[in-house]
Amino acid sequence: MLQRLVIASVQANPTVGAVARNEALARERLAEATAAGADIALFPELFLTGYPPEDLALKPALWRDGQAAVERLALDTAGGCAALIGVIWPPEEPAGQPRNAVAYLADGEVRGIAFKCELPNYGVFDEKRIFACGVEPQVFDLKGVTFGAPICEDIWTPQVSYALKDLGAEILLTANGSPYRRTADDERMVVARARVVDTGLPMVYVNQVGGQDELAFDGASFALDAEGREVMRLPMFEEALGLSVWARGEAGWTCVEAPMDPWCDPSEEIYKAMVTGLRDYVRKSGFEGVLIGLSGGVDSAATAVVAADALGPEAVRCVMLPSGYTSRESLEDAAACAQALGVRLDEIAIRPAVDAFAGMLRPLFEGRAPDIAEENIQARVRGLTLMALSNKLGLMLLTTGNKSEMAVGYATLYGDMCGGYNVLKDLYKTDVYAICEWRNANDPFGVAAQPIPARILSKPPSAELHPGQADQDSLPPYDVLDDILFGLVEEEATLDEIVGRGHAPETVERVQRLLYSSEYKRRQAAPGVKIGGKAFGRDRRYPIVNGFRDVVTRR
Repeated sequence: MLQRLVIASVQANPTVGAVARNEALARERLAEATAAGADIALFPELFLTGYPPEDLALKPALWRDGQAAVERLALDTAGGCAALIGVIWPPEEPAGQPRNAVAYLADGEVRGIAFKCELPNYGVFDEKRIFACGVEPQVFDLKGVTFGAPICEDIWTPQVSYALKDLGAEILLTANGSPYRRTADDERMVVARARVVDTGLPMVYVNQVGGQDELAFDGASFALDAEGREVMRLPMFEEALGLSVWARGEAGWTCVEAPMDPWCDPSEEIYKAMVTGLRDYVRKSGFEGVLIGLSGGVDSAATAVVAADALGPEAVRCVMLPSGYTSRESLEDAAACAQALGVRLDEIAIRPAVDAFAGMLRPLFEGRAPDIAEENIQARVRGLTLMALSNKLGLMLLTTGNKSEMAVGYATLYGDMCGGYNVLKDLYKTDVYAICEWRNANDPFGVAAQPIPARILSKPPSAELHPGQADQDSLPPYDVLDDILFGLVEEEATLDEIVGRGHAPETVERVQRLLYSSEYKRRQAAPGVKIGGKAFGRDRRYPIVNGFRDVVTRR
């Protein structure tokens, strides 16, 4: 019977569907854990098949590949470290649903399989539509140590942990695929501590790291002793293999040695989530670099800085696309930003194309005053030009709209909305400014100090589609707009509640109208990394055709 237990927490970055690649990564980490003297290596949720698999989980060929990978990895545990690793497991019945599982590998064989019992079905999660629930929690034996293996959501309610305690578990080893959001680390800690207090069992919590589509996984794995005290922390947004050493005593297992890496402050974690999401979306999609329309405004500057930090300046190419309304200041600010970052900046004037479209459309536009149609031609010429460059150069085009603009439709379909990814998608405009200020004061990746010119942060934002245009000509000030949108989107607050915060009723009603009427645009928008509690897309699924409007009853 073991009196000393060494657990290797494997905080690693799998790729959804790339079973062979994930298996190779698991084998590499398992060998490292064995060399370090670990007794068992704990991997994140669904590590071999990648998380979240969405409807890919319904492919029988994926089940087969995952099961075969488990059987091969089991051979690597002969004479070495055991493993607890996540995988999609085939249905129990031929017409049934697959299961979200962890496989326990030891002594050269598959010693057991545990299935996830609590399937999340909220926010970005919809596991009930693809997985069957596990019926009974399982405990396993490791050289005389009985451990439970709850999977992620299993610890968010008490039932599974209580059941594992009743089955004789001495410690809980939990595999997780918990995506980043601003409040995630605090919420996880509260839940994990509650399960430890419920059961009196210590817990090792291992989380995935890396980007997958619209999700960034922050890692931030940890361990709690039987009193609920933190005894281990692994870093945020970095791969890591952390060893925690546990000693058996009369009162159970006590952690005697483990790393305590510092975690990020709120601004740093938001920024690193953006970098992680973009980096892995580009690299896992097979692109060598990105293309950005650099306008001299804050949104494109922020996007360029994140891209340079994520991929390196050599992988970022920027293009300035001036029209007849582009100011000299914008040209200078774009050039200064590109120079500070060390990225290439080209310039293509769009006036010839705009004039050509104006000539083409003049017979049909005759007799009608110039309006948003002409303004949108400029945006769409830019989009067409950037997409042509993206195709020719093999670079992913990044779009640069923030959450405030996407909420109220202050964006042009097939124009500035063109692109394959958007790192600002879940950041309100005021958040963009705050993150830029933070990045100018910090250089976390050693790429460029103070890369965003001060004038970009101080001048009034403008799309520069007609003379003297400013965003606030047609929108409330961004601090007002963002507070109203936060109430409508994140909180689902009533209009009366938002008016009660001091906002004008007519402004609140107008913002609500713009929000609902722009859903069709958001459905066609590029994916972007989730930062807050309710991102547009999988988090917030509103109908496009929607006759509902709340009303202000207090004026």
